[in-house]
Amino acid sequence: MIQRILLRQAGRPRARRASRILLAVAAMAALLSVDMPSAAAVPPLGVTAAALPDAAVARVGALFAGGLDGGHFCTAAVVHSADRDVIATAAHCLDHPDTTVFAPGYRDGKAPYGVWRLTGVNVAGDWTDRKDPDDDIAFATLAPLDGAQIEDVVGGFPVATEQPDDVTVTVLGYPSTLDAPLRCSNATSLLSETQRRVECPDLSGGTSGSPWLADGALAGVLGGYEEGGSVPEVSYSAVMGDQALELYREAAVPAG
Repeated sequence: MIQRILLRQAGRPRARRASRILLAVAAMAALLSVDMPSAAAVPPLGVTAAALPDAAVARVGALFAGGLDGGHFCTAAVVHSADRDVIATAAHCLDHPDTTVFAPGYRDGKAPYGVWRLTGVNVAGDWTDRKDPDDDIAFATLAPLDGAQIEDVVGGFPVATEQPDDVTVTVLGYPSTLDAPLRCSNATSLLSETQRRVECPDLSGGTSGSPWLADGALAGVLGGYEEGGSVPEVSYSAVMGDQALELYREAAVPAG
């Protein structure tokens, strides 16, 4: 069973708004930029380094408690959807969705694409009922900002399931101690039939919910076993299967 949590308008933090000019410029920049970084910007496999700004990094952002002054605690990424308003993250990152906001492309204390509030969350019933690590993935919808939807501004990643056991992924995430994202790519392996692992150093607290990108498509999020891992050198993701795909469809394709 999928649970859809709609958030009330009352009592939500007021998002800091970027100007319409800034959003228009950001949207044009995202459309004109290429998704893949230059070869010089990509560290070797298994090496974690600073993620330099590019179109893909702009789609990844930090989750904050209330606003930029509240501290960022998880990571999320924009994915394609019919209404262009969906992000993916770990389910354990959305315990307090009514006070959580998303800042794509966050860097050095600034939110170049604005601060976006959540309007709803799609999580699996088994996560809600018993925090099943195999269901530690969630999709959330965002309210428009200055008349624009998030995917109009930064674009979005496609979602891909049924990946090979050893697929190579790129992880983009925000440790809570840094004000800029990190990047690491490496081949994955299976911890179990339902959990995938990757060896990437320095992915510490705050990187939960980070997208695992396979050829530019979302193939997982950092979470699952041990809520993503108990040491920063090895991270986990629940395998993206039928349940995750159903969650995504519920969020990405509105009923009716």
